[in-house]
This record gives sequence, C-alpha cells and structure tokens, in this order.
Amino acid sequence: MPPIARVQSDTTLPAQVDVAVIGGGIAGTMAAYYLAAAGRSVALLDKGVIAGEQSSRNWGWCRVQNRDEREIPLMQRSLELWSGLPAETGADLGFRRDGLTYVTRSEAEVAKWDRWVTMARGYQQHSRMLSAAEARAATPGNDGAWIGGVSSPRDGMAEPFIAVPRLAEAARARGATLHQRCAVRGLDITAGRVTGVVTEHGRIKADAVLVAGGAWSAMMLRRHGVFLPQASILSTVFLTKPAPEVTKGGIYTPDITISRRSNGGYIVAANNRGRIELTPAGIRQARLFWPTLRSRWNSVSFGVGSSFLRGPDAWHGKWSLDRPSPFEEEAMRTLDPAPAANVAAPALAQLAKSWPTLAGTEADSTWAGWIESTPDAVPVIAPIGALPGLFVSTGYSGHGFGIGPGAGHLAADLILGRTPIVDPAPFRLDRLVDGSPIREPGMI
Repeated sequence: MPPIARVQSDTTLPAQVDVAVIGGGIAGTMAAYYLAAAGRSVALLDKGVIAGEQSSRNWGWCRVQNRDEREIPLMQRSLELWSGLPAETGADLGFRRDGLTYVTRSEAEVAKWDRWVTMARGYQQHSRMLSAAEARAATPGNDGAWIGGVSSPRDGMAEPFIAVPRLAEAARARGATLHQRCAVRGLDITAGRVTGVVTEHGRIKADAVLVAGGAWSAMMLRRHGVFLPQASILSTVFLTKPAPEVTKGGIYTPDITISRRSNGGYIVAANNRGRIELTPAGIRQARLFWPTLRSRWNSVSFGVGSSFLRGPDAWHGKWSLDRPSPFEEEAMRTLDPAPAANVAAPALAQLAKSWPTLAGTEADSTWAGWIESTPDAVPVIAPIGALPGLFVSTGYSGHGFGIGPGAGHLAADLILGRTPIVDPAPFRLDRLVDGSPIREPGMI
C-alpha cells in the first residue's frame, strides 16, 4: 500500500447535511471542498481511508498533454486551480510545474503527437514537438536513439500520497465533516427522489448526494437501478529510494516512465500491460468497451482472478440496507490488490539501462491499483435524471488525479445549480447508455 498521509475522522455523524459525498478520493474530496467553500454543509464519507485507493496509487501527473480533446478545457482549469490551491489552503501539496516530456523511436507515435499538438493549439495549449536532437537533449544521460518527442513545459505534478489528505483537511477547515471507515450502504430514496444516504453507522438526510466512489461507483448505482458502464484495470507501479536527478518533472519513453518526487525518489511505471480480469460486470459491458479495448489491445492482458466473485465488478445483487453491505467486508474497505511480481526487478534493470547514472537505484515500495474506466475513457460528471438529487463523478480512466480540482469544482457547480466551470456536456452519462455509438477514446 502506498505511504498515504493519514487524516483524523470527525467523531460525530451528522443527522442532516446539504450534500453527502460518497468517496474520499480526489474527485469527492475536491467536490466537498468547493461545496463547503460555498457555504454548504457537507459530509465526506469513505468506507476505508481518505485517498486509500486510486488517488494515492497514480503517477501524480497534472497534465493537459495527450488528453482526450473533451477533457482539455477542464484540465486547463484544473491546472489553474492546482496552482492556487497551496496558497488558498495553506497546505503543501507537492505541486510544481516542472514540465512533462514524451520521447519515442516510433514515426507513428510522432505523427500522433503532432496531430494532437495541432488540435490543441485551438485551446491555446503550448505543447510543442521535439526534433530528434531536442528529444535527446530533453533526456540527458539517456541514449535512446529518439527520433522525436513532445514537450509540455507548463504541465506538472503533485504528490499523490499527501495531496488528497491535505485537501480533505482543507475541506474540513471550510466546514465539511470527514468520516472514514463509514461505508455508505445505499441511497435513501423518498417518493422517487434521493433524500440522503444509509451508512453503516446510521442515516444522514441530504438534499443532494454525490457518488464519487471510483471503482465502486457503478456497483453503488446498480443497487438502485442506474446503469453506469464502468470496468476496472489492474496496474502496478513502484516508488524508488532517493536517486540522482535526471529530470525535475516526468518523462515517458517507450521503455519506462518516471516521475521525480520531491524527496528525490521516482515513481516508476514500467511499460508493462495492465490486467483485465473476467468479471460479471465486464461480461455484461463487453460490447460497449470493444472500441476502447481494440485501440488498447497491445497494452492490456487478460485473466481470471478473485475479482469475479468479490469487489466492484462482481455481481452482488440488491443487498439490504439494514444489514452489512459488500462495502463493509474488511478486505474491501480499501482495495489493495497484490502488485504484479514481475514488475519491479525488470523495471529497475531497465531504469539502469536507460539512465546509467541510476544504476543501483532501489525500490522503496510497490503497489497495485484498480483503475476505473468508461468505454470512451472520459469521466462521467453529471446529475442522474432518473433519481433527482443524485449526482455522479467517476470513471476517470487512469488520469483523474490531475483533473481532480476541476472535476470537483464542476460537480459542485452542478449540485449548486450555478454556472459550471466548463461545459458539462462531454461528461454526461447519456452518451454511454442512450444507444448511440461509443466514441473511440482520444489520447490518454
């Protein structure tokens, strides 16, 4: 499990709030922050701990570069918010804009990046293509024979182990209450409208409920008859001990991806394949996910594991809200899958091969996480028309950490009925369930 900063829970569960937020990852935490800042009473609820799942298990990248076009405006606003949050909250989030660089030996990849950069100019995005010489200069100490690359000097990263816990504390400072190990068993519904939540510790009345449960969101919604196509991919990364600096920011290469941490170590993602396990939810949704799966075929592997019977993509039926729910199983409190055993050693060997100055670098900790994905790899941030009072923020498809502040702001805007920070239309749920063709994902 990653070394997550711990947050104290509030001792008393409120009887009533304006908004109950289910899920203490970055999407739910930032929504709680902006709702509380607007003067609303908010309860932030998590079955495990704040940032226990994917919000602490990612690379920490805060990037516009290589995003699906539909996400660009929201990510640009997110970078603005990231830049202001340290001063606004008084918390060190580890955020810095040290740039991200992608390099390659593939002409097809260069062409793909060039098309993205051309498109992104319409959004005043300042990424630029790199020549072969510039790509080599941008990766000092690495003799990768690059033929080109792309640089996004205004992109950056934050520290995933500390950012969300500190933002949760900032939400509390603005009036939100935080409740860990407080699983929401389901929604309280009266006359066809959501009127609160039923937790393992009691009911909370609420005028609105936001489901921001990451990999668990679709399971919660299924319990109440709402279909959200979402599937999980297992990915392994690791953290090194402090090592010589070869970049201040992040570098993607065809061989390995590294992200410099403020303590001098690196988050390393060997370019191994993510794992998709056969599950009841996956079988039901296979047709919807086929366009994405086809485009990512070489980056995933398949198998059968315990997730067929347990976890967010298993079939749990319609459990009673008066008895312990599947969310309360101790092994499910925080999804902490075993990391792939064949990742760290080969990746450290590749790290030394790519940068000889990093030879001898040691792994500090290794972890895996379940990445919740939608069929088009774009999140759902929307009200649920069939259940007034219910809102959803989920499906970030492996790139939700960086976009989290904007996503939280947008969710808060929708709940409050105020002018949204960006056009919310690209994030509506209907696009995935109304029978229209699923749009193939853009760059991710």
